[in-house]
Amino acid sequence: MQGSIADAVARVLECDVVETTALEGGQIGSVHRVGLADGSSVVAKTGETPLEVEAFMLQFLATESELPVPDVYQADADLLVLEHVAGTTDHGPAVARDAADHLARLHGVEAEAVGFERDTLTGPVRQPNPWTDSWIDFYREHRLAHVAELALESGSLSPSLAKRLEILYSGLEDLLSEPAAPALIHGDVWTTNVLSRDGEVTAFLDPATYYAHPEVELAYVDWTGTFGGEFFERYRERRGIEPGFFERRRYVYRLYPLLVHVHLFGGRYPGRLEATLERLGY
Repeated sequence: MQGSIADAVARVLECDVVETTALEGGQIGSVHRVGLADGSSVVAKTGETPLEVEAFMLQFLATESELPVPDVYQADADLLVLEHVAGTTDHGPAVARDAADHLARLHGVEAEAVGFERDTLTGPVRQPNPWTDSWIDFYREHRLAHVAELALESGSLSPSLAKRLEILYSGLEDLLSEPAAPALIHGDVWTTNVLSRDGEVTAFLDPATYYAHPEVELAYVDWTGTFGGEFFERYRERRGIEPGFFERRRYVYRLYPLLVHVHLFGGRYPGRLEATLERLGY
């Protein structure tokens, strides 16, 4: 595998490769740091998902925002070659505050509707992104119902849990609110998708980008435990967090990544989904 990656990188970059080192983060493929003969390094990803989608999102973020993301050197369905960015995934309070600054600025990039220029991916799961006027309709149909149907078809979601979700869909207008304007989000901010160094974020990796209510991003950071109170305090200073988010809405937004994990992994996640529905009164 490493030999084939080295050969592929050497071919597309037209340079000599001196070493390859496996990196973490290859749940849906493999990720390697590739050392080049000139002393520089790149990151090469291979996998079964179409990698040009990730490249498109990274290039979009680089063009449309100030979010630090790695440069894309080469992208096709089978190989993605990126800039190697120095950093670790050990994030302290200073990094949490810096991440909040970055995401607050990102959420200032707005669109007239919810959605995106194309469908994207969260891991291997397709994210439909049709332009939609209502965030609540979009979240119901193209996030919750979409993945619930996948999970039900695969047998990882029980019919009883699916029925409880359908009841929640019908009352979603009472649980969520429309954003002042749809905001550009990274979409997959968790510990291993953030690199930091000397108290600052050096890069955000592996996006699942679209225009959304920015609270869905905050809820994901909360659910994954990527950053703690320092992140939310700084974000509140920069953009504000509306009342009711921590008490209720973060749990509504937690349903989407939970459904993705139910679909992909099963295991303990159906129980966590059920507990979240119970917390919401469903």
